[in-house]
Amino acid sequence: MRRRGRLLVLAVLAGGLAVQLAHPAASSGQSGGSTQLDRGRILYQANCASCHGQQGEGGNSGPRLAGAGAAAADYWLSTGRMPIAVERRDPPRKQPAFSRPDIDALVAYVASFGAGPGIPVVDPQAGDVVEGNRLYQANCAACHSATGAGYTLQSGRAAPSIKQATPTQVAEAVRTGPGTMPQFGADLISGPQLDSVTRYVQALQAPVDRGGASLGRVGPTTEALVGWVIGLGVLVLVARGLGERAPRPRKRKGQDG
Repeated sequence: MRRRGRLLVLAVLAGGLAVQLAHPAASSGQSGGSTQLDRGRILYQANCASCHGQQGEGGNSGPRLAGAGAAAADYWLSTGRMPIAVERRDPPRKQPAFSRPDIDALVAYVASFGAGPGIPVVDPQAGDVVEGNRLYQANCAACHSATGAGYTLQSGRAAPSIKQATPTQVAEAVRTGPGTMPQFGADLISGPQLDSVTRYVQALQAPVDRGGASLGRVGPTTEALVGWVIGLGVLVLVARGLGERAPRPRKRKGQDG
């Protein structure tokens, strides 16, 4: 009996070891996920809960995060717009306050508050730049400008520049609609179309200036200013040079002086 009992124990241990060896990633993933959520909870309580509530329910100083999803959290954190020291409607883009692993932990913790849009996966190289141009002009240029430099809207709010936005951040903004931006679901802009939009934005970020200096790409205002200042300046210098070279009239004899 003792021998059978020992054999049974050895069999159970061997079976458990086999399962562990067969699925090491699953076991390690559960441990890592728990650690990541714990880290996210600590960071959230220290930096976000005072405005957004202990469970993302929102408050007087911050909107509701429950149901916002991973995409919204990643957008605001990776662009450095959150957290903010002073409450404002349109926080500017700045250097992120957290490292990438800490952002991932916060994103995972915020996503645990409730279902919401996940971080979209985009492939700009799979997109079509011509289609992206059409979609951008139809849906984005009115606020972000044709060059992506951004605008100050009539309401006093600002549509930010997209010159530094990564393809993932562009896709997150499209899917979540941060600030005054409308939200575009997959029924309005499909996955392949989103690839095309991100590819076109990349083209806007590194345009080829075949005609010479870009002059800030703000349109005829800068061009007219350059024309008036440089053009008129050159004309004045030319006129002055010609005037100095012109022969002076000689004085007649007996003329005073």
